[in-house]
Amino acid sequence: MKNKTALRLTEGAVMIALATVLSMIKLADFPYGGSITAASMFPIAVIAYRHGTVYGLFCGLIYGGIQQLLGLNTLSYFTSWQSILAIILLDYIVAFAVLGLAGAFRKLSVKPAVKMTLGVLLACTLRYLCHVISGCTVWAGLSIPDSAALLYSLAYNATYMIPETLIGCIATWYLFSMVDFASPRLKRLPSARSDALPAPARVCYRSSVLLAVLGVCYAIIRIFPLLQDEGGNFDFAGIKALDVNSFGIVLGICVLLILILLTLGTLLKNKKAEH
Repeated sequence: MKNKTALRLTEGAVMIALATVLSMIKLADFPYGGSITAASMFPIAVIAYRHGTVYGLFCGLIYGGIQQLLGLNTLSYFTSWQSILAIILLDYIVAFAVLGLAGAFRKLSVKPAVKMTLGVLLACTLRYLCHVISGCTVWAGLSIPDSAALLYSLAYNATYMIPETLIGCIATWYLFSMVDFASPRLKRLPSARSDALPAPARVCYRSSVLLAVLGVCYAIIRIFPLLQDEGGNFDFAGIKALDVNSFGIVLGICVLLILILLTLGTLLKNKKAEH
């Protein structure tokens, strides 16, 4: 029992630390708050899956406290204790604690990748709602206009939470399809086609999937930061600023490499079948 408790505490501490480090890797940082990170919610989702929703909420709560300490400068915009308390709760403590709900579907009789992707989607949606409520109440009249504050908050917070959610869901789907996070010691999940495919073909197919994931993440990171104008307003016209040439070249290279890997994997698979 003591060993199990020690393991849970150790894993919780390590995953909170990893989530904090990933939150500092900002793929895009928005001028009026919010950022797109390197799937920083994923470690909390892993804890919720391995040790249950209650412990996941606890780790999310600690993680939210750390995020608050890293974002103390946001409190300097307010003088009343009510506003400060609302910011602490809505933008940090509650907003990040709900990431622990990523394990809410852990007992569903479906593949781990499916139930955890649904869990991450739920957790990110709840976090988004926390930021929206904060934006249209506490921040209204400061960085958010008083008129149509709810619509503005919905749009502004969507510009970073949608890509943050997409990246989190993609990372969760990919990693939970590859690794058994339920076992005491993490191990690779056996592929349904492992016996039928030679090792080089499996490498080609998995590399093509990884490239597809990276290509989607690249497109998200390049497009969504452009959906805000200088005043922080949601504006599709910002897409005009996209460097279409470099964007097209990178995605074109990704697609070309994916096709090459899929073709090579198929050739290796057929070669084994002939023997």
